[in-house]
Amino acid sequence: MTMSRWILFILLLIGVDQISKYWVETSLPLYKRVDMIPFLSLFRTYNEGVAFSFLSGLGALPLIVLTIGIILFVIWLWRGLEKDRWISALGFSLVLAGAFGNLIDRIRIGKVVDMIFFHIDSLRFEFAVFNLADTFITLGAVAIIVDEFFAWKTGRNQQSNRGSDPGNDTGKTENE
Repeated sequence: MTMSRWILFILLLIGVDQISKYWVETSLPLYKRVDMIPFLSLFRTYNEGVAFSFLSGLGALPLIVLTIGIILFVIWLWRGLEKDRWISALGFSLVLAGAFGNLIDRIRIGKVVDMIFFHIDSLRFEFAVFNLADTFITLGAVAIIVDEFFAWKTGRNQQSNRGSDPGNDTGKTENE
């Protein structure tokens, strides 16, 4: 996929994220659980920090600067990516969409709108409330890790096959 298509994909995801947050802010009551299915609810809240409210006492401006730094670093990593690594490209685009989505919130209101609440009441299990941008970042990170693992594995397999004779169907190297 061309870079312009990846950019359009990123913009689409940012739009979906921002529309969902707008809907949450205009439609859901603050701090009230709205059950959707037995283990998933909507719960409008705000996060003044990063993941799991880490760095919440830092304030919006340092987190805006940190987010911009992360965005620039991800772009730098993506620029060095081989063209055939579409899984990593997908991952980088998801991470960037999520980072931009949360950055827009920080610039607009000084905190991030969260609304997705995963829980299992019978086990008294509750996961931190998150948003679509957080989901994009997580899925993107998983895609990058999976692609890196397969690239590493492919590289190891190619390296171990370098010493073998292509005409030798026994699988033994020339030195054996």
